[in-house]
Amino acid sequence: MTAAPLARVHALTVHPVKGCAGLTLTTARLTPAGIAHDREFMVVDDAGTFRSQRKDPRMARIVPGLSSDGSRLSLSIDGHTPVELETVVEGPRLDVTVHGKPFQGVDQGDEAAAWLTEALETPSRLVRVPSDHRRVTGGLIAGTAGFADGHAALMTSLSSLDLLNERVLASGGSPVPMERFRPNIVVSGWDDPHTEDRVRSVRVGGAELGYAKVCVRCAVTTVDQATGVRSGPEPLRALAGYRRVDTGGVAFGSKFAVTAPGTVSVGDPVEVTSWDDPEEGLGERLLAALG
Repeated sequence: MTAAPLARVHALTVHPVKGCAGLTLTTARLTPAGIAHDREFMVVDDAGTFRSQRKDPRMARIVPGLSSDGSRLSLSIDGHTPVELETVVEGPRLDVTVHGKPFQGVDQGDEAAAWLTEALETPSRLVRVPSDHRRVTGGLIAGTAGFADGHAALMTSLSSLDLLNERVLASGGSPVPMERFRPNIVVSGWDDPHTEDRVRSVRVGGAELGYAKVCVRCAVTTVDQATGVRSGPEPLRALAGYRRVDTGGVAFGSKFAVTAPGTVSVGDPVEVTSWDDPEEGLGERLLAALG
């Protein structure tokens, strides 16, 4: 199997604050932890547990703005006065958790906490990935990440979304946009849906990525990213018909480690350098649920 000759980067998105709105980029610097500043900041509750659109869908309406060096962060949401903050690199730390895994975060101060508490109507604080953050991510190829759920980069493709929306429409639903899946890299030019699942190593612009695992999806995909309101059951209902994995749940997109940092731009070629071995025993095989 060979890569489609016209496979290219269709879109790049960074999410500076985990769970909040993404920012569209034309060029991105891929670091070992993914696109520079991706999930570098995180909103937590009083216990240090990360806040997510799973429980706080209105987070989708919080739009961050971040200076190129990460020194200034702005936050805005309809109905509230925006706030602009000087970010804290070294300062007081909080014990925080992401899906039960313990980390530390640099507290970003009372002004950020007060703004988020008002916007989300629940006690909240903002933390940043500390400079000595040493996280090891798992999967087929190990890597690192900031406060992402599990891995440095999430890749999806237009052909995968096309197939999904065909199934959504066939069951009487409305098509869902790619932003529901909050990917970092969207690829165009692959004829076969879910080609990203079969990639094992890939050169994207000036960077290289190694496959970690398929991305098992949650209720965040049912949140309208423009309104911050749940509008389910799609796309989860359609995915359940053909994208179940043997560890439970449904999959869309694949997670990657950054094996060689570099600069990536929209329009750059996506060159697959190795594909999966159909016989290898991966932890999250898709079930044959194609009916």
